[in-house]
Amino acid sequence: MKQKVVLAYSGGLDTSVILKWLCDKGFEVVAFIADLGQNEDFEAARQKALSIGASKVYVEDLKQEFVTDFVFPAIRGNAVYEGRYLLGTSLARPLIAKKQIEIASRENAEYVSHGATGKGNDQVRFELTYQVLNPKIKIISPWKDEEFLSQFKGRSDMIAYANKKGIPVKASAEAPYSTDANIMHISYEAGILEDPKLKPSDDMFEMTKSIKDSPDKETLIEIEFNNGNPVKVKNKNDGTVKSNPLELFQYLNWLGGENGIGRIDMVENRFVGIKSRGVYETPAGTILHIAHRDIEGLTMDREVMHLRDMLIPKFAELIYYGFWYSPEMEFLKAAFDKSQEHVSGIVYLSLYKGNCTVIGRESKESLYNQDLSSMDVAGGYDQKDAVGFIRLNALRLKANTLRNKK
Repeated sequence: MKQKVVLAYSGGLDTSVILKWLCDKGFEVVAFIADLGQNEDFEAARQKALSIGASKVYVEDLKQEFVTDFVFPAIRGNAVYEGRYLLGTSLARPLIAKKQIEIASRENAEYVSHGATGKGNDQVRFELTYQVLNPKIKIISPWKDEEFLSQFKGRSDMIAYANKKGIPVKASAEAPYSTDANIMHISYEAGILEDPKLKPSDDMFEMTKSIKDSPDKETLIEIEFNNGNPVKVKNKNDGTVKSNPLELFQYLNWLGGENGIGRIDMVENRFVGIKSRGVYETPAGTILHIAHRDIEGLTMDREVMHLRDMLIPKFAELIYYGFWYSPEMEFLKAAFDKSQEHVSGIVYLSLYKGNCTVIGRESKESLYNQDLSSMDVAGGYDQKDAVGFIRLNALRLKANTLRNKK
């Protein structure tokens, strides 16, 4: 019997070539296509995989699970890598790999495979997840295989192979850039974007309008949170309401996209030690991140917030590096979940010309005391008490000054 391998298949050049290459090596290949909200013809991809040689093709709709079990926890933890990247690709990979391992178990497959290169982050995200969820699984990573690398030295070799084997491909030898899409974002990298000084063209973007083409009227919305999770969005302009997690996220993608919100162009540090330039569109994620941080300001205890904020860079780094399934991630997610117990309320926002601006917020869990904060009302606060408070805090500062004068 042929050995069976489950391949994470996208329908693009790389994984189509890998599928055929695995078949040529004598494997029975089961292709797995993850529907994460990308704009793809999944039936065409299924038929393509079968025509290349796959024995079976799974197309799994993972959009709802992606939003509720991966994107929302990242929003609750304010996960932003290097202060800018909202981690759309990073969050998708552990879910794809998880489902791939489930299919491998169902199919009694001994191997799993992916098309990630040996230079990037995705190889780590896939393979760490594989090994955590099934320590006995065997991994075929063609871009780290000597035989594969000797046969395919670049994109032109893959296109020539595809043509020789009768594999239909849309790719040209000089593709302008590489993209990865899901419901959270689209990323653009490589190709013409490898020169960090070159400006991306406006026609490259798929999820968001240019601010020049966005409406000249602001869109007013409100987002309701419960325990840190967004549970409802309402468009104040036309009354549209969305509460299902997936529909809510899709609607915010559309609203953000119409208003030119969520574009980022940055140079980031890959896990393997290489700097790379990435351009991202993350409309819904950007809006939710801004709204969530704001409602925390109203409802979260100061010391809990400051302690949690120290952990955010590590949380984002673990997601980016591929450690979604790890003991340290379990610890952080438990701490973040505890921090969100009172993060409930409504945030009011204005969407306009690329800007997402908070214009108000309210919550039954609010720690804000208007009387205490007021410049006009005493509110039970004796301002004279601040004399001793400041004097006590100044003791060590004065001692340090006196010592330095000796």
